[in-house]
Amino acid sequence: MSLTVELLRRWHQGDQQALAELVAADGAWITAHVQRRLGPLLRARVDTQDIVQQTLLEVLRSGPRFQVDDRDHLRALLVRLVENVLRHQARHDRQQKRDVRREQPLQPAAASGTVLQLSATGRPGPATQAAAGEQRDWVRLALELLDPDDRDVIVWREYDGLSFADIAARLQLGEAHARVRFQRALPKLGKKLQQLQQGQLDQALGPSPGAE
Repeated sequence: MSLTVELLRRWHQGDQQALAELVAADGAWITAHVQRRLGPLLRARVDTQDIVQQTLLEVLRSGPRFQVDDRDHLRALLVRLVENVLRHQARHDRQQKRDVRREQPLQPAAASGTVLQLSATGRPGPATQAAAGEQRDWVRLALELLDPDDRDVIVWREYDGLSFADIAARLQLGEAHARVRFQRALPKLGKKLQQLQQGQLDQALGPSPGAE
């Protein structure tokens, strides 16, 4: 068993030291990668490394639990999650003048005992598939891999229950355009979900949005 797989297994079991080791092992690499891609966005802030590291911790603490085969897959997944969360936070920071470090884009999920196996050879068995909340966890992870614009419109409509008029106001669009954006985002979520559940992690990660 590789060190990455072992640390993830311990993290799933609630070992906070394993979480700290995961961040210590890959936090600097993830920070450097995110800085290269989101340079202008992050240079406008102070304590760039602290922001990225805190976001990484929040992703691991409050997002669905997952298992990957190797360190490269773990890094690729975490970079994409951190980038998307930071983009989401930055937009809200611009729109509402919030402190980016107070944002909580991922809400803690109730423990379901489910570990999402993100590999073609590690598909969950019948017992895991029957675990309460598993499908919800798959959807939450797929949502976090969407571009922030697509993620937000789905969350606002399906989770927050906003009307299309309210969504249109947030997006500064006409109501008809807000409806269209929502309808276009749903198939993207479905595709991400299918790719994750079929162990197609590379495809689910896809090309990351361009740097801001």
